[in-house]
Amino acid sequence: MKLEGDVSPVLVLLFRLMVWIYALISFLPSCVLRLVSTPEGGFGGSEEERAKRVKARSLLGHPEGPYRAVKATKRLVASLQPGVDTLDKMFERSARRFPERHCLGTREVISEEDEPQSNGKMFKKVVLGEYHWLSYEEVFTAASQLGRGLASLGQWPKNNIAIFCETRAEWIISAEACFMHNFRLVTLYSTLGGPAIVHGLNETLVTHIITSKELLETKLKDILIDVPRLQHIVVVDGTSASWPELPRGVSVHSMSAVQKLGAGAESGKCERDEPLPSDIAVIMYTSGTMGAPKGVMISHSNIMAGNAGMAERIPNLREEDTYIGYLPLAHVLELSAELICLAHGCSIGYSSPLTLSDKSLKIKEGSQGDISVLQPTLMAAVPEIMDRIYKSVIAKVEEMNVVQRSLFVLAFNYKLEQLAKGRSTPLCDRLVFKKVSALLGGRTRILLSGGAPLSAATQRFMNVCLCCPVGQGYGLTETCGAGSICEVWDYSTGRVGEPLVCCEIKLKDWVEGEYRSTDQPHPRGEILIGGPNVTVGYYKSNAKDQENFFVDEDGQRWFCTGDIGEFHEDGCLKIIDRKKDLVKLQAGEYVSLGKVEAVLKGCPLLDNICVYANSDETYVIGFVVPNQKQLLALADKYGIRGSREELCSSKAMEELVLKVINEAALDARLERFEIPRKIRLSSEPWTPEKGLVTDAFKLKRVELKRHYLEDIERMYGGK
Repeated sequence: MKLEGDVSPVLVLLFRLMVWIYALISFLPSCVLRLVSTPEGGFGGSEEERAKRVKARSLLGHPEGPYRAVKATKRLVASLQPGVDTLDKMFERSARRFPERHCLGTREVISEEDEPQSNGKMFKKVVLGEYHWLSYEEVFTAASQLGRGLASLGQWPKNNIAIFCETRAEWIISAEACFMHNFRLVTLYSTLGGPAIVHGLNETLVTHIITSKELLETKLKDILIDVPRLQHIVVVDGTSASWPELPRGVSVHSMSAVQKLGAGAESGKCERDEPLPSDIAVIMYTSGTMGAPKGVMISHSNIMAGNAGMAERIPNLREEDTYIGYLPLAHVLELSAELICLAHGCSIGYSSPLTLSDKSLKIKEGSQGDISVLQPTLMAAVPEIMDRIYKSVIAKVEEMNVVQRSLFVLAFNYKLEQLAKGRSTPLCDRLVFKKVSALLGGRTRILLSGGAPLSAATQRFMNVCLCCPVGQGYGLTETCGAGSICEVWDYSTGRVGEPLVCCEIKLKDWVEGEYRSTDQPHPRGEILIGGPNVTVGYYKSNAKDQENFFVDEDGQRWFCTGDIGEFHEDGCLKIIDRKKDLVKLQAGEYVSLGKVEAVLKGCPLLDNICVYANSDETYVIGFVVPNQKQLLALADKYGIRGSREELCSSKAMEELVLKVINEAALDARLERFEIPRKIRLSSEPWTPEKGLVTDAFKLKRVELKRHYLEDIERMYGGK
């Protein structure tokens, strides 16, 4: 899909003339550079040729697989470096190799102030300074001392300890302390509500928890009475004079005090119990999109294998790279990304969704967001965030005058054509897309998308305008985030690449959904992932939950993902459906909820959408979070007045938005029965804090159904 617009033939001619002049000027030096810097054979052909190569194949020649990357047909990779088989060894190796290099960075808070909002509420705005860095040697020392301090407070090896904290440097220091001393780390999202926190702490029987002062005051202190086994709280910031009043029997310690305790115990009784590769490193709770979250037990060897597979797909990963950490570290995508960076000596600068960009909610107008200051070279993102960037830039393009818009459209479509041929476009990048790429700091060389499918429109836009490859990845908590990742020179859309070198993938027929490995032109079925990255299983779960894991006759461990995929001729995988998202309507048609949502989220009018279908009914309905700017423009066009809340409650606006949705659905060639017939507009965005989406912004269907139960009854009851 290309950007559309009325472009003058004169502008087209002028633009192509500029490109030819630039190409002519650049031709000779570029040829010389190629002769000097590219060895014979280079990477084995142009990017276009590499993209067309077979990247994975079925080992047995069967359409169902198992499929392996061509680099791993003989054996699967289980670790990043020979002999480094546990997480403590991995970080110790990096600390020895890069002792003085920047490791973890945090921005200084210069000032904070409350700013009134249009709704009368106050919102805290901040002005931030430069990043302050801890070296690899300093982080290693801090983690060692913290681990010994926790041991002095009674934390035993192979016992569970929880971390309930925002993404920050102290999170990783705490994790490394646990890895060193063989404490099993229980991860809890900082956005969880009280009942979910109580469930996680009680199920894992933790006696020690690491948290922040803010989370202690706003969430943890209110539920401590329901967690009777908890004895020690370690706060990563603040001092002992500032703790809130807590129930009797719970001790609160600052992180610095525990580290001092550990430093004093250095030559004492707190000897380190080094972990084995088979020992549990993390108990990570899943996002719980379909109900209560389950704790996934992940061993050291699982993480090492998963990280090895993902790192292989990131070219030229080196200590000069800088990564920006802002996604939840309690999510497997962020934890894996940061551990991979630490293994390669990269620098990690911390941020948050509220301070990420210059326009982020918490950044005071006129000051810089974290990404502008850090200028990272590596970044991970979830589709929800990338969709926001895409829609924001498209909205600005629409506001341009005719000449500016025409040039942007020309440059976009020209670069899209060149990328398809494996060619670069330095003139377009410098003259047209420089400001867009500056949204990510201007130095980003690889952007990895995971957590959910990325729409083709957003992926194309990111590849063109951000001037860096966008690699889609696929994995689950149960596979340590590893499964498949697109190669950086593969600019095809809608695919998630070939299997990583740490695992293999096969397809299992799902007869009910009419997906079979014998389907033409591509074999289809439920995706099964096998390899050393497949985790130990669910913590304290029943036999039914464990059915998703099995071991084959060769001793290979597998996980049944519940996702439906198809393999293409070059060995790349495409996610086409999900078993739990497939609903059979009363007339017998199957509707893939996720597929419909992915298509409609590309509509600029929609910030988010949840499609709902009932097997007792004949049609689909939807809950919609409209884009405020687009909604106001639509209302103004038809002379409808009111606040956002009033517009979202308006029957007339529902009909207008539904009309736009229908047009977008028909343009995308959805079937009539897949298009929502009725919708409910939401004036409030769905955030993890509201419990309607996960921290990776996946829809929590059970919670959304409960939240909109009255609307479901109205839309299906005809009221």
